[in-house]
This record gives sequence, structure tokens and C-alpha cells, in this order.
Amino acid sequence: MKTYTNTGNIDTRSGFGAGLEILGDSNPNVVALCADLTGSLKMNAFKDKHPDRFFQVGIAEANMMGIAAGLTIGGKIPFTGTFANFSTGRVYDQIRQSIAYSGKNVKICASHAGLTLGEDGATHQILEDLGLMKMLPGMTVINTCDFNQTKAATIAIADHDGPVYLRFGRPKVANFTPKDQSFEIGKAVKLQEGTDVTIVATGHLVWEALEAAKTLHEQGIAAEVINIHTIKPLDDKAILSSVKQTGCIVTAEEHNYLGGLGESVSRVLAQHHPTPQEFVATQDTFGESGTPAQLMEKYGLNAKAIVEKSKKVLKRK
Repeated sequence: MKTYTNTGNIDTRSGFGAGLEILGDSNPNVVALCADLTGSLKMNAFKDKHPDRFFQVGIAEANMMGIAAGLTIGGKIPFTGTFANFSTGRVYDQIRQSIAYSGKNVKICASHAGLTLGEDGATHQILEDLGLMKMLPGMTVINTCDFNQTKAATIAIADHDGPVYLRFGRPKVANFTPKDQSFEIGKAVKLQEGTDVTIVATGHLVWEALEAAKTLHEQGIAAEVINIHTIKPLDDKAILSSVKQTGCIVTAEEHNYLGGLGESVSRVLAQHHPTPQEFVATQDTFGESGTPAQLMEKYGLNAKAIVEKSKKVLKRK
């Protein structure tokens, strides 16, 4: 069984900040916009080094999306930054009409997604954003798992022509993917080989999936673990190849089971290879205030829950 080393817990939003700083130095067309959350989005380094390419729009997220769309007309590559809730739900009309409809080259970068926003509570813990964004025609949707992958994804999306939604988080989580990795949009990463059950995970749940696979291995169950960092376009081939070998699948995400990664996987299975599936996700509910660890435990978004769902789906093979 392959082992992975956590090189130190660090927040994925800092990966975004690091990637954006590199882009600022290497690509003069990259500009950044923020809605009064520069520190929270880790955009300070870009702002300090390139003040002429940084736009602080204040608490005016809808205006930020409109400005970003306009900047693309002049050949700029705008990266917008605010919390995931404000990056999607608050400004969905502006994204649909001004960015997605005309295919504007805007990179919508969203921090503090999901339950792990923690104590700020349900009003800020958006659990519907992946569904909202993947339904927009032409929108690429990415949900990274650690600092290194978020940094790589931030750099990679600057070369992608078209709108992108990049989702990351607030808490410090395991950093285990390669430091200088290349990031390929739409290409899943197989982390663990297995023959009994497939576990596909995204975002903060990828490390939890690896921890679950260790527990299952100790109990004689070989779990295949796949990191789905790109929700759209989804790597159908990787999913189908795995389930044809294992015969069952568990999807794991920090998102509502309605509209997220799990439903996208269900579509692929229904169309090409019907397979028993279990969901590790929130169950059509809002969140609440609490520490990230408390909330992930209460809502069943951790390694323990993945182990339980893996055993459940194995019985359905």
C-alpha cells in the first residue's frame, strides 16, 4: 500500500496566494480583484508587488464580477477573490450573464468554502456552490485538496481560456501532494490502487479518503483512492476504469450530496456502467457554527464516515 506523508498542515487559501504571487511576477496580463477580504484570501503579496494590477472593490461582489468581465475585453486575465458564498450565491446572476454567457476569461477564486469555514456559521458555509457553478455552460469547476495542489491549480488556470471556478478553504489541512507538481485540468489523480471498492474524493476529503483506505487495508479491504480535483470537466474515464475493477464506489465531498461531485459521478455510472454508490456529503441541510473538526464529525465528513460507507456499499455488490 502506498504511503503519503503530511509535510505540515497549511490552509489551501495560502496555496492560492502563493500561486497568484507567482503569476503576478510571470504574467503581466494577470490582474487581481478583491471584495474587502485581501488578507483572508492571501492576496497581500500580489497587492504589494503589483499595486497597479490590484483592484480593491470593497463589499461590492456583483460589481467585482462585472469589472472582471470588462477587463477580459482588453486582454487581461482577472482573478477575483472573496468567500465562496459571496463568489457564487450572492453574484450568480452577474456570473451567468456577464461571464459565463459570453465565455469571459475570468477566474473566480473562492475561499472559505464548506463546513470548515467553522464558527462563522450557516450563512457563510455554502454547500451548494459546486452545483451552482457546474451547471453554467462552459464553466470549469476545480476543488483542490491541499496547499501544493491549490498553488499548482492557480498557476494552471491562467493558461486556460475561459471562465473557471476555483474552490479552496480556510482551515489548515494536511499538505501531501508533490511540491512542484503539474496540474492538468480534468485529469483525476489515482492515489491508491485497490480492487474491492473505489473511493473518489475532492477537496478536504481527499486526505480523509487516504486515512480511510489505511483503516480499510488493516481490515483486509483494498480501496482504490482517486483525487477528483476537477468537478467539471469530470474525468469519466478514470472513474469508469476503476469501478469496472472494484464493482462499487463511494464519493466524498464537503458539499451537499445534491448537485455535487457525487451526482456527477452518478450520471456517469447511469449512462455507462450502473454501479452501487454511497455518498459522503451533507444531506440536504445547512451548516451551523462550530469548529471545523466538530462540524466534519457531526455531518459525517471524515475518514470514519468513508470507512462506514465503504463497508455499506461493499454489501451491495
